[in-house]
Amino acid sequence: MEIMVGLAIGMLATMVIMQVFTVFEAQKRTTTGTADAQTNGGIALYNIGRELQMAGYPLMPVTNSPLECTTLTINGAADATIPNRLSPVAIADGGAAAGASDTITFRYGNSLMGGAPSQITAMGAPTANDATVGSNLGCQAGDITLITNGTTCAMSSASAVAGTTTVTLADTTAAISGANLACLGTWNEITYAVNNGNLERNGVPSVAGIINLQMQYGVSATANSNQVTQWVDASAATGWNAPTVANRNRIKAVRIAVVARNAKIEPAAVTAACSSTTAAAPTGLCAWAGSVASPAPAVDLSNDSNWARYRYRIFETIIPLRNMIWSKDTL
Repeated sequence: MEIMVGLAIGMLATMVIMQVFTVFEAQKRTTTGTADAQTNGGIALYNIGRELQMAGYPLMPVTNSPLECTTLTINGAADATIPNRLSPVAIADGGAAAGASDTITFRYGNSLMGGAPSQITAMGAPTANDATVGSNLGCQAGDITLITNGTTCAMSSASAVAGTTTVTLADTTAAISGANLACLGTWNEITYAVNNGNLERNGVPSVAGIINLQMQYGVSATANSNQVTQWVDASAATGWNAPTVANRNRIKAVRIAVVARNAKIEPAAVTAACSSTTAAAPTGLCAWAGSVASPAPAVDLSNDSNWARYRYRIFETIIPLRNMIWSKDTL
């Protein structure tokens, strides 16, 4: 009898211990998973923000700025990108479908001399592709070159640099006396997108646990102003999916929301959908507080039937396009 009583008490104690252990383990996984989501979201936002601040470098704010070019050729072929590939930043709206995520592309050079332009004084000497400039300081063989003549631009590369005044061009489109030539170093085109729960940089996974990106352009009333007057989606409905060059130059900031998810699925719903995209203090899974004039983008993850059983962290910030801001007086 004493043994049976002891076994019964031991079983009860074991059940209590296992119950406490189960609850503790679930809380631990929730806590550590949320910490991971917090870390992943912070890293993702930092990586995007760091490169976004480089967007447009080193397109110098000079008369006949490259940002004003309405015609662009690349190695002699017309650039079909709208707006053209001198655009510092371009958002591709993911659309309204459940699970849709935006994509963002940055473009910038890495010239150590800031891409300072120099006027072409002569062409064709000593060889047909040689451009004589006031100074080729900062130019190196292999650099991307940019020739600007009014609103016409041409991108090529420097196949050689000789002396202090000669740059040999791989393509001489638009290379005439009086045009400006700048060496941009390596011209980077970086795209961030979300795929299979990862933030990808040019198609290569860089941060895990990121499931959605939402972005808007901050635009000014005119290109010569740096005051953001409206936030717009880069969608066909707003007309900002393919802005003209003039409208592109009104983009002075980008607002970004990075959605990170805790990998632990909960036994019941723990997250609610966003209550409003226009309210001043929305609740639920929201990118940010929008307004009637500038609604916030919707974070819709309902393509996953279990989306509400996960916990999320959203990181939101506004990043000014400093190279566009510095160029306002020349646009």
